[in-house]
Amino acid sequence: MHRLIFALCFAFTPLLAHAWNAAGHRLTALIAWQQLSPTSQKWVAAALAGHPDHPRWMEKAHSGEAADIFAEASTWPDDIRRDPRFYTEGREPATAPLPGLGDTARHQRWHYVDVDRNGKSEAGEIDRQIERLSRVLHSSADREQLSYALPWLLHLVADIHQPLHVGRHDDEGGNTVEIENPFNKRLPFAKLHTYWDDLPGPPWLRGKRLAQNAARLIAAFPPADQGNVRAWRDESHRLLALAYPEPAGSLLPTISAEFNQQAHDIANRRIVEAGYRLGRLLEAIVSHRVSRGTS
Repeated sequence: MHRLIFALCFAFTPLLAHAWNAAGHRLTALIAWQQLSPTSQKWVAAALAGHPDHPRWMEKAHSGEAADIFAEASTWPDDIRRDPRFYTEGREPATAPLPGLGDTARHQRWHYVDVDRNGKSEAGEIDRQIERLSRVLHSSADREQLSYALPWLLHLVADIHQPLHVGRHDDEGGNTVEIENPFNKRLPFAKLHTYWDDLPGPPWLRGKRLAQNAARLIAAFPPADQGNVRAWRDESHRLLALAYPEPAGSLLPTISAEFNQQAHDIANRRIVEAGYRLGRLLEAIVSHRVSRGTS
């Protein structure tokens, strides 16, 4: 009876298609930061300093260190989901422009892509937006565009490595699938998408513990081949076969010990892969700009 009550409660909550939680994004960003040359780190830090929310990132990170702010900036596209200065397209009227930002839309469709069995996109724009944002950072001379595009790119490269962000259109990337998780006393009943989002660790993970976790992941998993955005998307889509727990008759699908361990291993590996790939992508972009004398 209790299971049924919990399931009904989740059935009537709004769908939130986040990706990795804040810990996952910070871990990806910190691994990427370590792939950048000192020159590239300075360029990236200067670009982020032009963002109007830079002071907020410093406050949230409790730090003025460039690496900590870089990690905090990677969570910004999720943070604006709850920020009244921004609006959801198609549901809310546009909000007033913000100095330093040319756009106040939340762009929820940027966070995912649904792909059918033939590899055709059904909804979402994450792959196209990663490519577009990369072009902006590669070529734009507009400081406002650069400071806006950079946090989005940090975020979306991590997102595309989360299997359910290249998911099934009919269940909205696992957002309509309810599961029981005996390994989470705080949230024993949840959406499958939420379960995957929270695998990297608690969302408040920062500072010394964040650095320790990043070092542990780097030691546990080798660097991945760089590939390209299409390859990253297809890798995540193939992992969907392992992303769903077995149903338990008429009850909710339950997370087993074996499934939980496998899911943690997949999540940790994907975060490392995303970190290396993001770092190399940014290094290629920035080294091109520096070599051509672009500010």
